[in-house]
Amino acid sequence: MSYPSIFKVATLAENKKRLDKLTPESKPLWGKMSSAQMLAHLNLTYDTSRGKVRIELHPFMHVFLKTFLKKTLVGDKPYPKNAKTNPYYMVQEHKDFEEEKSLLLQNMQWVFEKGESYFEGRLTVSFGNLTAKEWSNLFQKHLDHHFNQFGV
Repeated sequence: MSYPSIFKVATLAENKKRLDKLTPESKPLWGKMSSAQMLAHLNLTYDTSRGKVRIELHPFMHVFLKTFLKKTLVGDKPYPKNAKTNPYYMVQEHKDFEEEKSLLLQNMQWVFEKGESYFEGRLTVSFGNLTAKEWSNLFQKHLDHHFNQFGV
């Protein structure tokens, strides 16, 4: 499966449309997060991507992630349901749906406005430098996974 570019107007519009279908009452088709927790989870990944939060990894973990998980996370194959996530990104506390939705819209807009050239060769904590295509897959694939999780 090939994911649409997160840097295209049509992709941003489609993601916003899907997000608008999500409600505080939306129930997951799998997993335990509420819709607000899922939005907070997505926002945490944007926070690390934007450099707002820095996760410190053991040097061995860098090698492990780049060697064994990078292709899974930035490639074209969808994430499996109930895939394990880094404990940092697990959201278990109550979150405000509207606040998290607003933050996600801002994050999606930020990526779109920065564009492909900003992300080409940009460094990640987990995987080293990624191409703009890999960044796009990372963002779009994650959004798609969780939107599908909630049936939107």
